[in-house]
Amino acid sequence: MTGKSRPVVYVLPLKDDGAPDIPGKHSYIYLPPPSGVRPYSIRFCIEGTSSICRKGSLWTNIPTQGEEFERSKFRQFDLRPSFHRSIEIDVPITHAGAFAYYITYTPLPEYSTEAVTSPAPTQTATYYIDVSPRLTLQNSPLPLDSLSICSVLSKLMGQSLGDWNKHLNGISQRGYNMVHFTPLMQRGSSNSPYSIYDQLHFDAHAFPRGEDDVAKLVTRMESDYGLLGLTDVVLNHTANNSKWLEEHPEAGYNLETAPWLEAPEELDTHLLEFGSNLASYGLPTTLSSMSDLSKLMDGIKTNVINGINLWEYFVVDVLRDSKASVTAWREGNVSLPSGGSASVDSVKNASLKEQAEWIIDCALIGNDHLGERFRRRIRPEIAGSLLTALLGPFSKFPNEDTAHSAMHAILDEVNMQYYREYDSECAVMMDQLQGRIKYLRLDDHGPKLGVISASSPLIESYFTRLPLNDTTKKHNPRSLALVNNGWIWAADAMKDNAGSASRAYLRREVIIWGDCVKLRYGGGPHDSRYLWEHMAQYTRLMAKYFTAFRIDNCHSTPIHVAEYMLDQARKVRSNLAVFAELFSGSESTDFYFVQRLGISSLIREAMGSSSTAEMSRTLHMHGGIPIGSFVQDEVSNADDGVDASTGHTHAPMVHETVHRIQQSDVHALLFDCTHDNEPPAQKRDARDTLPNAALVAMCCCATGSVMGYDEVYPQLIDLVGETRLYTSATSFGPVEVRAGEGGIGGIKKLLNQIHVEMGKNGYDETYVDHRNQYITMHRVDPLTRKGYFLIAHTAYPGYGDGSGYFEPVHLAGARAKCLGSWMLQVDASDTAKNNVLNDKELLRGLPSKTLELHGVRVNNGLDESTISIPGAFPPGSIAVFETSTPSAEHGDGLDNFVTSGARAAFKELKLRDLNFVLYRCDPEERDTSNGKIGVYSIPDYGPLVYAGLQGWWSVLRDVIRNNDLGHPVCQHLREGTWALDYCVDRLNHIASLDGYDRVDHVAKWMKERFSRIKKLPSFMIPRYFGMVIQTAYNAAVDRVIEQMSEGVQNGPEFLKSLSLVSVQMSGFMNSASLYPKHSVPCLAAGLPHFASDWARCWGRDVFISLRGLLLGTGRFMNAREHILAFASVLKHGMIPNLLGSGKITRCNSRDSIWFFLQCIQDYTKMAPNGMLILEDEVKRRFLPYDDTWFPWDDPRAYSKISSIEDIVQEALQRHATGMSFREANAGPGIDSQMKDQGFQLDVHVDWKNGLVFGGNQSNCGTWMDKMGESEKAGSKGIPGTPRDGASVEITGLLYSTLLWVAQLHGHGQYKYEGVSTSAPGGFITFKDWAAKIKANFEHCYYIPLNPADDAQYDINPKIINRRGIYKDLYKSGKEFEDYQLRPNYPIAMTVAPELFDRDRALHALSVADTALRGPVGMATLDPSDWGYRPNYINSDDSSDFAVAKGRNYHSGPEWVWPFAFFLRALLKFDLMRRRTPEEKLETYQQVTKRLDGCMKMIKDTPWAGLTELSNYKGAFCADSCPTQAWSAGCMIDLFHDAQVASAMDAAAEKDPEMASEKLALASLR
Repeated sequence: MTGKSRPVVYVLPLKDDGAPDIPGKHSYIYLPPPSGVRPYSIRFCIEGTSSICRKGSLWTNIPTQGEEFERSKFRQFDLRPSFHRSIEIDVPITHAGAFAYYITYTPLPEYSTEAVTSPAPTQTATYYIDVSPRLTLQNSPLPLDSLSICSVLSKLMGQSLGDWNKHLNGISQRGYNMVHFTPLMQRGSSNSPYSIYDQLHFDAHAFPRGEDDVAKLVTRMESDYGLLGLTDVVLNHTANNSKWLEEHPEAGYNLETAPWLEAPEELDTHLLEFGSNLASYGLPTTLSSMSDLSKLMDGIKTNVINGINLWEYFVVDVLRDSKASVTAWREGNVSLPSGGSASVDSVKNASLKEQAEWIIDCALIGNDHLGERFRRRIRPEIAGSLLTALLGPFSKFPNEDTAHSAMHAILDEVNMQYYREYDSECAVMMDQLQGRIKYLRLDDHGPKLGVISASSPLIESYFTRLPLNDTTKKHNPRSLALVNNGWIWAADAMKDNAGSASRAYLRREVIIWGDCVKLRYGGGPHDSRYLWEHMAQYTRLMAKYFTAFRIDNCHSTPIHVAEYMLDQARKVRSNLAVFAELFSGSESTDFYFVQRLGISSLIREAMGSSSTAEMSRTLHMHGGIPIGSFVQDEVSNADDGVDASTGHTHAPMVHETVHRIQQSDVHALLFDCTHDNEPPAQKRDARDTLPNAALVAMCCCATGSVMGYDEVYPQLIDLVGETRLYTSATSFGPVEVRAGEGGIGGIKKLLNQIHVEMGKNGYDETYVDHRNQYITMHRVDPLTRKGYFLIAHTAYPGYGDGSGYFEPVHLAGARAKCLGSWMLQVDASDTAKNNVLNDKELLRGLPSKTLELHGVRVNNGLDESTISIPGAFPPGSIAVFETSTPSAEHGDGLDNFVTSGARAAFKELKLRDLNFVLYRCDPEERDTSNGKIGVYSIPDYGPLVYAGLQGWWSVLRDVIRNNDLGHPVCQHLREGTWALDYCVDRLNHIASLDGYDRVDHVAKWMKERFSRIKKLPSFMIPRYFGMVIQTAYNAAVDRVIEQMSEGVQNGPEFLKSLSLVSVQMSGFMNSASLYPKHSVPCLAAGLPHFASDWARCWGRDVFISLRGLLLGTGRFMNAREHILAFASVLKHGMIPNLLGSGKITRCNSRDSIWFFLQCIQDYTKMAPNGMLILEDEVKRRFLPYDDTWFPWDDPRAYSKISSIEDIVQEALQRHATGMSFREANAGPGIDSQMKDQGFQLDVHVDWKNGLVFGGNQSNCGTWMDKMGESEKAGSKGIPGTPRDGASVEITGLLYSTLLWVAQLHGHGQYKYEGVSTSAPGGFITFKDWAAKIKANFEHCYYIPLNPADDAQYDINPKIINRRGIYKDLYKSGKEFEDYQLRPNYPIAMTVAPELFDRDRALHALSVADTALRGPVGMATLDPSDWGYRPNYINSDDSSDFAVAKGRNYHSGPEWVWPFAFFLRALLKFDLMRRRTPEEKLETYQQVTKRLDGCMKMIKDTPWAGLTELSNYKGAFCADSCPTQAWSAGCMIDLFHDAQVASAMDAAAEKDPEMASEKLALASLR
């Protein structure tokens, strides 16, 4: 299947709250248009047991093939949870538009061992997915970035369609491919295109046959001129003389629909009246100075604001409300506020101000918005209750005068704040009025309107007053004054400025458009049915004929209105491009509008730049991504199938092209000049017309211009008052790419051609360089590396006529060809301007011409091209070049070449190979190279964590994701090819090692690609190095997963990541092995701390890790090797914790043997033919049942042979009879911290209860093995956690082993029945030993929740700190240590659940969950314990006994591997109480919820593993080993347990009896 014919999938991972899980500061998603041949799909990916999956459904309004989009029509996709995989939902995308999704679910309740009420179902926020329209022009695709748009003021196009055709042809000739028409509808009395008289009828002068003419126009535009049509859609206002307003004044804001506008309307009316009678007030009608203006403002204050008693709209009517309150008091018609009598009594003796505040809080109504005069009023029955409290009931104090006085005083105090509010509002309105009048009458940059008269009133009216006629007479007169539309500086785009919450019209803050009535849509069609249908019909009509919309004043269009209208439009034209004039002033608001409305591009203006530097910043924003940018998408090998959830390749799979959705930036439509902008001749220098246009054309976005720009019009066209018609030299004949007169039309054609070509072919990499008056831009195709280069000498005021200094440009690795260089010459004299402006009929440009320049030189060398300008190149000049990069040319495309073939190269690698290829920390790498070479170090960054691919990918992952080309790794790659050589040389070295010849294929593959990349310009090296590393990394990871167990291969991404740690930790070392004489791969305890030599391989760590890292991943041979190796060094019935390759072993850990025996048990059950391991024989490093120590090369070493069955028996027998020995070679040589008595080990069984006891207060023989080291603090030789006695996890492991061998013996699979003892009888069967432990376990370890039960258990109530838990120890050397809450009893629960009462166990787990659980680990000591110290700092050299030299290692810090055992225990015991599938699902979700921190950690850490421990509440611990074997291994155990449990549940549903038999057999296997 070829890449082009494969299904295309865009993967969208979701967070636990349903939000898109994509990198970046926002989550705006803008996807490409669906192909006309085959739709692509969005693949929603959700963690299998995410809390949103609980009774969850994903809902989306993305329509199916052939279905019409309905915003409110959402399809439901059930979320079927699974602990073993991610949920994937594929939704085909067949339409462009703005789509939404959300998730409904029932939240997971807080964990409880008791029955809890399920939370109510809830819904996430709504999230948006925008899909770009698929535009075509003359049956060819036209990407948005290839649009070149020309705006025209439609009313100036000519008297007939013939005139229109002439101009359209000229626009086409100049290389534009879309025309933006200002509204083509019938205009209102002002003649402004944006003041539409009738939205449903086209301008009769231009289109006498209405729609027929429009249809012919747009057809001819595309077929004859290659132009698409774009029109404005005006939704927020209509012409003030629109006839339909007389029938439907409710469509506007009037005093009936918006009563809060009464005060603004009265103010407006009296301002107009005042302005028409200025002479009668003795005020000037012509303003000539600020003194005149001051007099006028005083008159407004006195005669208008004060004259109409505007204050009455703000305050309470004291007389009215005092009287009503006293009446209520007198008549006993009083009621208490919500606070009751206590509320009134609280202000009985309060100050007047406090009583007034009480009235406002409890009795004031009408405070929601302004309205009629004295709208604020007091509820008399509430105020009467205050009078009763102050004076008593009227019957006891019948003095109304006193009551009136009291209430009058309180209400006067109430009004104080409202008078202050009134004064504040008046100050604003006076300031706004003065500023506006000053601008209109006095300012030099204003219109200087002259005499104030009826035709030029004092103010622009805020209201349109409908004429009184037969139609309007039937309406309430209050409905006939409609507020006009306008705009406000820095307004909140989400706020209705005419709504009840705004006072903008009262404050006179609105810059009003007196010819436009603001439309009132309300909350939906129900609020103004005629308006909604009328405007929907208008919108559909526009969509019928036009390819694209420009939403005029989108920022002041209610978003729900725009959303509805665009939905209507897209029903007519699904591939509708939408551009918006959106000036919200807020990036977040921009994103909100864009995603809700599916806006294709926001209009941006180059003329907003006031300097060359500012223009450069604009170009940086819209030019495209930097040259040499990384490929943001997942790299998919051309010859492989791809795992859609991860982008990794696994076979066999459906061949599909997978893209991981990235956040999108808001696309732009950048105009060199809009119809609202002053052109360069007016704002800058007329000569800047050419460089400004060229720079915009080079940008990687849609671009636009306006009719008259190319012709060098001298000033902004007045779109309201202008009546002259367009003229252009390009409208009268063919336009050729050459210099000429009449503007820049010939050069603009070339610029537009280049822009369109670059947009169509994906030239999306750009380099912008600002050099004084110059800007250079280089834009290239990232695949072919072909591009265009521009030099522009800008022309801002004051730049003069000189060329200025232009430093030669060096284009590394590129060849350049000059397409031409030109300057623009313009006569911008006052005489020329006046001649042009005084033309009464035609709009003409300034006299201008482009001249060809010949002073540009190109020198194409072997490694670079140099471009210089030794000759004339004045402001207003440009030079355009075509570029190519020969070294990047490749027959199949360089991108395809470097990302292909990896699967074939990696297909033979074994896991031992992949340990080298992917990982190897610095000690491991130096071990392989005899200390010569370690991990790679990047200047200004530091060493990688691994020498292999993971080391590079850990750095590059975020660099690529963020396109961080300034990162030190990128700078280093640009400076030289050392990193490339290192990678290849390292692989060659690995391949040369004995047994690693398979790596040679990878080395050759990488060398071929890097050899090709080395020929590239240095700035491109980071991009292609990243592509090679990413491709190789994915192929390596895929090859690892292919060799893992089926559970891993089909498991969730987290499990796969955990399983990679198996390869990370297992590898060959020169300095460490499992045997003294031959080298085999051995597990490291953690990296980098436990990587090499004696520190690498530890018995306890190996066998806590082994079940997960080796058995759970299907690496049975490796697991078997570790079991046999440690069996061979059994001594004292124990395995060594310190292996030392079998040479220098140290048997000082009492728990290691029990984890070892548990792993043998697990091996027999999990490995194919696992029982056969009991028959395997090993040569013994020490003599059986003999404690004599001798060197590894002594003749006695390895002279005896035992089977694994015998090894198991020896371990049990030695413990049964007890041991008392001193460690071999005891003393500072093996442990410089331990006291002498610590080397003595004593182990025995108490046959009253069957428990194994051991250790003393001077050693620490369990995993909590930190020995005090500080002489300063007095802790040297004093263990932090001795844990002598019978530790709870050893008891659990012991019981598990006994139960196992007893069952094996019962089935004839283990030849020993029991062990000899020193107890009476001298022998005990395993069955009886296990039974003895079970009979006594709860009695020995349980601390009852209820003190009344204390007598049933072996406890000392005086030292109990927590109840309802299990002791950590039994009969230790310090009694209080028995009762400390630590995370060890969940270990026993996991391996020996039969020992525990289910309900007690669940409660104990809930206590651990609350008290010990952190974000990624379990606290090693109860936070309420006096010894709790949660922050581990091994270098602490203080005198603090508890923490010095890290003595608190296990006294608070939060460890990861016990966290996994806790989750395993929680899963096991919680499932026991669950009955229905729904209940069991909750168990899995409770577990998953607790994994968030670990899931995040393994994604984020460069070590690609789980740390050893964290400090308080998950804080980073600098002394923790960053990736620890048992942390990952035990988490894999959790998933294995879940897989087994769910398989059994599935079997039980199908056949309960068969499932029961399988369960019994499974316990044996």
